Amino acid sequence: MSMPPQTSSVWRFRSTDATPAPRRKVYIETYGCQMNSNDTEIVRALLVDGGYDLTERLEDAHAALVNTCAVREGAEQRVWTRLRQLKALKRDGTKALETVGVLGCMAERLKSKLLETDGLADVVCGPDAYRDVPRLLDNAASRVDALEERDRMNVLLSLDETYADVKPVRRDPGSPSAYVSVMRGCDNMCAFCVVPFTRGRERSRPFDSVVRECEGLVAEGVKEITLLGQNVNSYADGQKPGLNEEDPFGAYARGFKSVYKPKREGARRFADLVAAVAAISPEVRVRFTSPHPKDFPDDLLRVIAETPNVCKQLHMPAQSGSSTCLERMRRGYTREAYIDLISRARAMIPGVALSSDFISGFCGETEEEHEDTLSLLREARYEQAFMFHYSLRDKTHAARNLTDDVPEDVKKRRLAEVIETFRAGALEANKAEVGRTHLVLVEGASKKNPDAQMSGRSDSGKRVILQGRRTKRDAFSDAETVEIQPGDYVVARVNEAGASTLIASPLGVTSAKNFYERHGGAVASGS
Repeated sequence: MSMPPQTSSVWRFRSTDATPAPRRKVYIETYGCQMNSNDTEIVRALLVDGGYDLTERLEDAHAALVNTCAVREGAEQRVWTRLRQLKALKRDGTKALETVGVLGCMAERLKSKLLETDGLADVVCGPDAYRDVPRLLDNAASRVDALEERDRMNVLLSLDETYADVKPVRRDPGSPSAYVSVMRGCDNMCAFCVVPFTRGRERSRPFDSVVRECEGLVAEGVKEITLLGQNVNSYADGQKPGLNEEDPFGAYARGFKSVYKPKREGARRFADLVAAVAAISPEVRVRFTSPHPKDFPDDLLRVIAETPNVCKQLHMPAQSGSSTCLERMRRGYTREAYIDLISRARAMIPGVALSSDFISGFCGETEEEHEDTLSLLREARYEQAFMFHYSLRDKTHAARNLTDDVPEDVKKRRLAEVIETFRAGALEANKAEVGRTHLVLVEGASKKNPDAQMSGRSDSGKRVILQGRRTKRDAFSDAETVEIQPGDYVVARVNEAGASTLIASPLGVTSAKNFYERHGGAVASGS
């Protein structure tokens, strides 16, 4: 298990009244990626340790914190709208709400602007300063006039903060799935990306602390662990002499490079970590996000291929299918190197499902470059994708050195074509699933038909709707039927397929180990 969280050693305002003040309640909203969700769980732990109570009801909260994303302009606009709504609630006078705080990437990017703009925020705290949240809230609640900026804001970046000693307080402790942060920050400096400026430099958690946290989650009944990081597969910790002896391509996948020199020679790398977490229990599936394609050397692909409970789903963000556009993006690879990598992954990991990210309308993108992206989508036939049109971010290489010269209507038209091309490929890939069986981890009742259907995910990360809430207690015997429960592994045969969802019949509950032994893994097999 993880060590108990450290108590911040900074000074706080405290009442001089002999009667202890009631514990104040904090409500937190989270925007953005899974990393932000995990950060919220870290903040929840630090708040409890700092003398605060947590609430899921905004109307009961004395303080509301908004954990933000700054990767795209649209995400920031949603946060600005929400802050104005929270300010109106604070002024209402009939609510408990007194303090509004902004956490995360937007806090780091905009800093004091959040305090100055219409008084929308009382507290601002960046991703590396969460230990200071209780102090900042104490200060805001003190009603002391003319607080200095340092009493309301901490956006200092760190070279070593990983919150390795903090055991996150999960919002849904009964969920069969959990996230575990293994590294923070990013050194890639892609031209379009603000993450290195809002999340700081790469740093990895100690290897043993990650494994201990995962062991604790398994003991609590978690069935699926997703390892998290801004560049998760660049994880590197400590020294392990001789690690690279069997890897002829060095720290990166063949044909890939980076603007920084890797510091992974002799380190415990991501392949070691994935293998160690998977070894905790054969009943726990292991995923990871968000990776960079350069950090898929063959040793990592081998671990994924040879370990049954490591999910056979790889997220390989391409961003563009054009070598010239990729060069402007500073991605460190060509179209040809990327295609070679996904071909090698498919050869080494039979049945692997691929997902990707794409940006339409990046600086200088031509119609020919856009067509290269469409042709990559047709060739790769991704099963999931995250697709956006480009929005310029301050501080990035593109903002300083390139021109955002693709008209907005052209960006939107190209994005629509990217989405249409992706969906056609995904639908074609999913139609091939009909008649196959999958090992599905059940998450809960279906949202559309909770009385008759259950919902879960396959090993390949696809949403699966189970037609029926009862099935055999044992998929491989003539056992009685039972109610399907969240956290059950269910063998399911696919009957229908859309572009993003599979419809399947439950054949029975099983253990992951039993399924692996019978089918050679959790990848879809023939009916």
